[in-house]
Amino acid sequence: MSHKRIPKRKAAIAAGSVVALGAAAILLPNANASQDGSSSDQAAVAPKTLKATDASDLASQLADLLGEAFAGSYYDADSQQLVVNVNVIDGDNNNVIVQAKAAGAKIREVDNSLAELAQGAATLKADATIPGTAWAVDPRTNKILVTADSTVTGSNWDQLESTVDTLGSGLATIKKSAGTFKTFLSGGDAIFAEGARCSAGFNVTAGDGTPAFLTAGHCGVAFDQWSDADGGAPIATVDQATFPGDGDFALVKYDDPATVAPSEVNVGDQTVAISQAADAEVGLQVFRMGSTTGLADGQVLGLDATVNYPEGTVTGLIQTDVCAEPGDSGGSLFTEDGLAIGLTSGGSGDCTVGGETFFQPVTTALAAVGATLGDAGAGAGDQAGAGDEAGAGADDQAGAGEEAGAGEEAGAGEEAGAGEEAGAGAEDQVGGEEVGGEDTGAGAYDGQSQH
Repeated sequence: MSHKRIPKRKAAIAAGSVVALGAAAILLPNANASQDGSSSDQAAVAPKTLKATDASDLASQLADLLGEAFAGSYYDADSQQLVVNVNVIDGDNNNVIVQAKAAGAKIREVDNSLAELAQGAATLKADATIPGTAWAVDPRTNKILVTADSTVTGSNWDQLESTVDTLGSGLATIKKSAGTFKTFLSGGDAIFAEGARCSAGFNVTAGDGTPAFLTAGHCGVAFDQWSDADGGAPIATVDQATFPGDGDFALVKYDDPATVAPSEVNVGDQTVAISQAADAEVGLQVFRMGSTTGLADGQVLGLDATVNYPEGTVTGLIQTDVCAEPGDSGGSLFTEDGLAIGLTSGGSGDCTVGGETFFQPVTTALAAVGATLGDAGAGAGDQAGAGDEAGAGADDQAGAGEEAGAGEEAGAGEEAGAGEEAGAGAEDQVGGEEVGGEDTGAGAYDGQSQH
């Protein structure tokens, strides 16, 4: 496979680095700020203004500090503050709360502990695992948000509603979605297999040092080999895939070990450099790139989500309000400053009416398949999804009206792109190669909302 060049005229967005907020540096100097827990001492400490990525790092540290008192956290984008929920369990946890405030978090006392929320989720799994349902903890309400799509009717709806009622309104709420939960196999850069289309997520280095990319697991279990052009020769082979079950991710290795796989996401007429993988935080602004709908953005709404697809139950996902459509499966979810967050799994709705969309956390996928991303990689260059060799090649007019898999069954129970056009423009830039005279994608990426 020949190496594809990346046009010099593409403007690269420098990836921001995550500032390490060391627990020793932040927490320990304030450990004795107030031993008596006086309210005046607590009120004197104002929450810090933080970047969302720094807030996520701080949240993980405070989870360790607070122990059982920690009941989740979220990022308040308006105030740029980390809000940490605290459930006081047995005795006075005032001292650690003071330390958490001194570290820069806004503390909010809540009724439900993480253990109680987890037990509620276990009840839902046991009594309400119904296709078309999903649930995730919403730290902003300190409750489990249960969602049912349009297929959940009759006795299934009664069963779901009854289960939620047993948990109580203080622990769980339920809402209806107008769409239908489905995987988006049909999205980064387009990859094709026997009429089906998905999207490459992020380029990585496999454990054996060879170049590879991550995509959705339901794409990986559907077909073993993937091409960068509709009907073209395979360029990559699935090495590992998980779906359904504990995630929705696949590691696909490039057949040519000399493949150059840069660590970036192609968003149309520019690229976003990817520096590393990071965990999501509720409230985090994120961007999604997919081969069907291009660039879209939104917020993280919930973590550790469970989704009951027609093909089976998937756990450990990220819930967002970012839209997606068939063909976007496997596509990259990332931040403005270049952090890899997730891989598109599925959801309901589309990019006209909106809906719920779920993503596989990149950090979990990397750990499971033994791969590395960004500067931690080796061998065939840095890694990232869109702009990698998994994109459409010279024969792939993915932005010029090529229909990807019209009516073909995608192997995972969904139609692969059924008439969806694989791009939005007269040139296919996926894969980092110019094919025509215009850039495909969703326009210039400038950190602003683009749908």
